[in-house]
Amino acid sequence: MGKITGFMEHERKTPPKRSVEERVQDYLEVYRNPSEEDTRAQGARCMDCGIPFCQEGCPLGNIIPDWNDLVYRGKWEDALARLHRTNNFPEFTGRICPAPCESACVLGINDDPVTIEFIEKTIAERGFAEGWVVPRPPARRSGKRVAVIGSGPAGLAGAAQLNQAGHTVTVFEKKDRLGGLLRYGIPDFKLEKWVIDRRLEILQAEGIEFRTGVHVGVTVSARELRDEFDALLLASGAEAPRDLPVPGRELTGVHFAMDFLEQQNRRGVGETVDEASSILATGKNVVVLGGGDTGSDCIGTSHRQGVKHLYNFELLEKPPETRSEETPWPLHPLPSQILRSSTSHEEGGDRDWGVSTTRLSGSHGRLEKLHTVRVRFGEPDPASGRRKLEEVPGSESTLDVDVVLLAMGFLGPVREGMLEELEVEFSQRGNVATQGYASSIPGVFAAGDMRRGQSLVVWAIDEGRQAAAEIDRYLR
Repeated sequence: MGKITGFMEHERKTPPKRSVEERVQDYLEVYRNPSEEDTRAQGARCMDCGIPFCQEGCPLGNIIPDWNDLVYRGKWEDALARLHRTNNFPEFTGRICPAPCESACVLGINDDPVTIEFIEKTIAERGFAEGWVVPRPPARRSGKRVAVIGSGPAGLAGAAQLNQAGHTVTVFEKKDRLGGLLRYGIPDFKLEKWVIDRRLEILQAEGIEFRTGVHVGVTVSARELRDEFDALLLASGAEAPRDLPVPGRELTGVHFAMDFLEQQNRRGVGETVDEASSILATGKNVVVLGGGDTGSDCIGTSHRQGVKHLYNFELLEKPPETRSEETPWPLHPLPSQILRSSTSHEEGGDRDWGVSTTRLSGSHGRLEKLHTVRVRFGEPDPASGRRKLEEVPGSESTLDVDVVLLAMGFLGPVREGMLEELEVEFSQRGNVATQGYASSIPGVFAAGDMRRGQSLVVWAIDEGRQAAAEIDRYLR
């Protein structure tokens, strides 16, 4: 390492955040850009640890110590080249990844870990600013054609890798804009959409064809694509949301979180949302059910829309603020295993745990009240050892509410349409079953949330890359 004593000389320092009062007035990114001096100092904190557990913690296997060292030495173009070896889109993961690499950082055993995510973002942005990120079309074509269904992170990564291998790639997207989850599921204050468009221009210049407004299995037959292309990569995500099966669910004012987020992202690019179906938090009492990233995104969006009061309820008990024995270093704790507070939580609202919704009520078909009860884990079952959630007697409560947003996760891919037409097999968890990345149908592969279930963007990028390598071997 360039600065062997750097971790003893510099403390962890993240980029400054815009004040809450300022940032809730717009949808611009929360974090300001760090100075070059600060970024190089943070790179110097990377230890000469011998075994870089951060690489194991990163689903992409990013060669983190190398580019930390290169940043410290001021060799930014070399750092970008090293970063692009394993990650197609560091400008995405540098903004929205929960950084499992930092959970595995050796320095994190007894000190604050290296700011790996922010260094990654800074390298990527330096590369674009300096003009180092340019289209690099493949030197020759294989004559093979691949259709990628879905333009989210898995589909884009798979398409990029297959295109670089020389195959002719066409990406089909059912919506009118590209990006999938990146475009419609993540708010601008975490990922401004010009960041996606900038990368899409590169991919298109490298030879990838994009077709929007094409819903495979609905507006075009999946079997037709099988006949037209040499291979198919299914990367449409896990879009079936988990519902809330309680009385009153049908009342107006109860919405899935993704519908709420997509509408706001469409408003952000100047689209008009139909007033009859519009979901807004402005001047209302809003409850967000679910404490993951999607719930956090709903909280931040509600604040920017001018919510009257916001509540965030989670079903499970409040997790510990530090690592538990279940996830010792270098494991990355799940959201239920360690307390995480996002920038959206900093912006206000009431947050509570161990709360279960029993029913919803209202009048004239409109939501007015949320009825809850507190729950806690009971004693372990003697046979299975599992602990079930039990209601706490006398803990019933009622809350005046105008909007409830369901952010309780996803059950798997939507089966109607493309998957039913292809007749692929499914795993026990309801995802597309694969051997490696190959589905039960010859020439049809799957990657990302469609194959592994709801997961992280960094895992989706890795899945797209791995699936592309398998497709390339299949075609050759």
